[in-house]
Amino acid sequence: MATHGDDNRTYTATAAEYTEACARFRRLHEPGHLLILPNAWDVTSARALMQAGFNAIGTTSLATAFGAGVEDGTGQTRDQTIDLARQLGRLKALVTVDIESGFSERDDEVAAVVRELAEAGIVGCNIEDGTSTGKLVPADRQIEKIRACREADADIFINARIDTYWVGSAEGDAAANEVLERARRYVDAGADGIFIPALADAAQIRAYCKEIPAPVNVLYSPAGLTVAELNDAGAARLSTGSFLFRHAISGAVEAVREIVGGALPGAEVPAYGEFLG
Repeated sequence: MATHGDDNRTYTATAAEYTEACARFRRLHEPGHLLILPNAWDVTSARALMQAGFNAIGTTSLATAFGAGVEDGTGQTRDQTIDLARQLGRLKALVTVDIESGFSERDDEVAAVVRELAEAGIVGCNIEDGTSTGKLVPADRQIEKIRACREADADIFINARIDTYWVGSAEGDAAANEVLERARRYVDAGADGIFIPALADAAQIRAYCKEIPAPVNVLYSPAGLTVAELNDAGAARLSTGSFLFRHAISGAVEAVREIVGGALPGAEVPAYGEFLG
């Protein structure tokens, strides 16, 4: 059973309703029809994105970690992640949650995280194979984690992140081969999608989209490809990752600097009584 709701009420979804919500999220991953997935960091940012018309929303582990005063990717924010998931699960949105590498090296504890997400009404999760030490988790070990996630819940969309281009030591053809091998094995283990951050080459993305037997997710970058270019390459999902969070914080700092400098920024910002309607 999963709890959902809106600002004023909650209700309990049946298993069938949860399964259908996961299926709807899965259907949004259509190559060539890019799912734009903005990543929220709290209930307010999620509501703002929903008001802007985004009905599928992700979270960002960096914002969760920084909000807790710890480093991202170190597995220290399990409780905060689950708490955020429960809050976002009350909203009328399809929500997928970043669980870093599962917050544990024990498969039963990784599975427990996924079960808690499902119970909160979360339809997807990201699990990564990079480590805070700058190395990749051995593929066999990551496969065990993905299998644990799948066994924990049959419906939740598992987005397996491959960090070869971020922390891997391979380059060129060796890196491409490593990504493909991991992707195929992760899909065989139960992953529904493959997330490859740090990709900005259209030809490489097109090749992965053709050869990987699952929807391919890429990460937004100001130096990356446009929505049209990603659609042309066959990508299925574009995540903003921590970009919106970083953009918001940098915007806040810039605004106060302008105030100190004698300017009056913010004419376009909704007034107190108008914010979020």
